[in-house]
Amino acid sequence: MGETLITIRDARESDAEAIAEVHDAAWRHAYRGIIPGCELERMIARRGPTWWRSAIVRRSRLVVLDFDDAIGGYASYGRNRVPALAYGGEIFELYIAPEFQGLGFGKRLFSAARKDLAEHGYASFLVWALAENEQALGFYRRLGGTIVRRAYERFGTEMRERVAFAFE
Repeated sequence: MGETLITIRDARESDAEAIAEVHDAAWRHAYRGIIPGCELERMIARRGPTWWRSAIVRRSRLVVLDFDDAIGGYASYGRNRVPALAYGGEIFELYIAPEFQGLGFGKRLFSAARKDLAEHGYASFLVWALAENEQALGFYRRLGGTIVRRAYERFGTEMRERVAFAFE
């Protein structure tokens, strides 16, 4: 009987293609029917392996869920992009490939990002989610997030509400 090694680690350049694949699958799963089809396809197409490789080379804070040498998810995070909100950090993205969802891996990625943010001086942070993404809203509520802001984002000609969850 073999063992499966599951780790959360910093992304490497060699992970770029696998991260792009997770991004593609997770975004289609999360946003089909929420973000208009053409806009969703454009957003996914912009985030291919070259984009992810560049993010890794720039030393963006990006961790991956390494599931026995297969990337099952990722989280990117850093300084809060909305200075008007009094939270130091932000988790920009946290996505799990559909086949790895519901197994506790999202919580593990969240905890790793939270710990790293705290170690870099960001004890409080935000996470934005589209208001129609019930799965994400439930996830962040279960983790103790409190909605502190609502805003709208344009996708082509359509507007979608998004909410900011705060974590202290």
